[in-house]
Amino acid sequence: MRPPGIYRAASDTQVLVDAVVRGGYAVGRDVLDVGTGTGAVALAAGRAGAASVTAVDLSWRAVGAARLNARLHGVPLTVHRGDLFAPVAGRRFGLVVANPPYVPSAGTALPRHRIARSWDGGPDGRAVLDRICAGAADAVAEGGHVLLVHSALCGVTPTLDALAAAGFDAGVLARATVPFGPVLRARAAMLESRGLVAAGERLEELVVIGGAR
Repeated sequence: MRPPGIYRAASDTQVLVDAVVRGGYAVGRDVLDVGTGTGAVALAAGRAGAASVTAVDLSWRAVGAARLNARLHGVPLTVHRGDLFAPVAGRRFGLVVANPPYVPSAGTALPRHRIARSWDGGPDGRAVLDRICAGAADAVAEGGHVLLVHSALCGVTPTLDALAAAGFDAGVLARATVPFGPVLRARAAMLESRGLVAAGERLEELVVIGGAR
């Protein structure tokens, strides 16, 4: 169930879910899904054998949708409204997952009350992504993992470096090449002008990056 204004689970969601399930990262662990949206990744972690699943989103609509979807699918899920790790400050999890906003946008101001906040990541796409990399250090338990999915357009090496700086042993776990979705198609000219994609390029690479603590 996805109410208006909430991000629809798409290719990036599936790539992240596949990596979580294939690697057995959720099994027996307390899991945190940051920026849960409809709760798709959180519910997948619950079905994959997590000991518990907690989800956070800044949007009240997303919180309501995730709670309802948990009931509809019969998966226990605790959902908090708040900014990234703030609602679970002081807690540590065996697995943290996130599909953050990562699409390069025209301006530096991030929208707070429109669906574009689900994908706008600032000029380099890293405004939220870098905050998650830094904040994961206080949220992941010793021996735990963080798994993030994003487009290679906002840089793979910067994510690896940010997680390493936060104390993680980081690497690329999965890659997938997919056609541009509606948002990237609408911004293709801007991306070309910035040299982020070649002229006429309409494919993007999605990456799942994992960090072990």
